[in-house]
Amino acid sequence: MEIKFNEKKFWEFTNELFKIPSPTGYTTNVINFLKDECKKRNLKCERIANGNLIIEIKGSSDYTLGLSAHVDTLGAIVKTINSDGTLKFSVLGGPILPTYDGEYCYIITRDNKVYTGTFLSNSPAVHVYSDARTLPRDSDNMHIRIDEVVKSKDDVIKLGITNGAFVAVDPKTTITNSKFIKSRFLDDKISVSILFSLIDYLQENNITPKYNLKFIISTHEEMGFGTSYVPKMDALLAVDMGCIGKDLECTEYDVSICAKDGAGPYNFEMTNELIDLAKKNNLNYVVDIYTYYSSDVSAALKGGNNIKGALIGPGVHASHGMERTHLDGILNTLKLLIAYVS
Repeated sequence: MEIKFNEKKFWEFTNELFKIPSPTGYTTNVINFLKDECKKRNLKCERIANGNLIIEIKGSSDYTLGLSAHVDTLGAIVKTINSDGTLKFSVLGGPILPTYDGEYCYIITRDNKVYTGTFLSNSPAVHVYSDARTLPRDSDNMHIRIDEVVKSKDDVIKLGITNGAFVAVDPKTTITNSKFIKSRFLDDKISVSILFSLIDYLQENNITPKYNLKFIISTHEEMGFGTSYVPKMDALLAVDMGCIGKDLECTEYDVSICAKDGAGPYNFEMTNELIDLAKKNNLNYVVDIYTYYSSDVSAALKGGNNIKGALIGPGVHASHGMERTHLDGILNTLKLLIAYVS
């Protein structure tokens, strides 16, 4: 399946999206960015009360398909200010905390001041601590060092940093000459980029989709309730990262079609249609089971919404750590979406 794809435009959009800190619970800025992108495309959109952005495109039938991707990311929140001016934190979502050790971050106060800092072990120096290499990397044994002259709790409070300040991790987004993108939070910002590429494809080729489309950019997926409410629709297709690893077929070059995750199996007919379209269009695809996973579809079904649902996404390596995928996986996902809606 060949499509016209503006790779330069895709990477530019993706870079801008990834620059905006959006730990779950702090997503207004990134949603405002996406609202501006909708205005550029003359799209009807609305930010609803739960924070999600709904974008609508009229189709050629009365059937309504939801397409979701989540823009909230892992992160942390300030739990306690230590007496020496460092910060204890509570995680947002489920990061692999050992990968945070040594990572740069942004501390965002309740009045939107931003300070830089670093996640560190409580035994951060091998020349000082005998357990520097062995101390568990968890929230009880780690702290955040602030890049300001602070020597006490009072010094930190004077900066405006209080308990409840958000902490965003530097994603370190890098796009290589070999077409890999490596970054934190490919789960799931890369899928948001894919959905906007789908919108661009439909507009640039004057395609009316066969369904009414409601794109849902969800803002609390990492907490498990991103789409516990959805506007009226018949089905929801979540676009989220494909898993790579033990007992899985997926690679960074594939679109993964999930048959079952930790919440149970996805809709039989809908999943079969996606598999058939992937075969028909000669896409690199796999069908996998995600044991430790749930999606916006799971949240919507648990929320009591009367829909059927399925899940696809590009293969992403090292999820919730330093993630990586390839342009091939991105394009295979985009092509499957194009085939499904048009």
